[in-house]
Amino acid sequence: MTLKIVVDFEDSAAPYEQLRAQISEQARSGALPVGYKLPTVRGLAADLGLAANTVAKAYRALEGDGVIETRGRNGTFVAAAGDAAEREAAAAAREFAKRVRRLGLSREAALGAAEDAVRAAYEG
Repeated sequence: MTLKIVVDFEDSAAPYEQLRAQISEQARSGALPVGYKLPTVRGLAADLGLAANTVAKAYRALEGDGVIETRGRNGTFVAAAGDAAEREAAAAAREFAKRVRRLGLSREAALGAAEDAVRAAYEG
């Protein structure tokens, strides 16, 4: 199994976002197993014809999402992200619920706002 990334320079999504989304999807689907060693920032940048800063930005975002982990000089690896992503999503949902309640929104209005935000994120 290998990392398969295609960057479409005509796409409206920034190259770092395309890279982040593709690695995230491959990690979450199991196409890239936990512990898979990712290429170096410079190596992947050269392979894809991107600036090293673009790849580094994607790696930082993926690390922040818990999808990958950097082990110093040993490299960057796919992390056991499923549980971490679910925990982070649950924490974000709890914070959202607390905030909308403080704002005085009804349960129905809060659910509607959350559904609108999720729809916009997944459709756009």
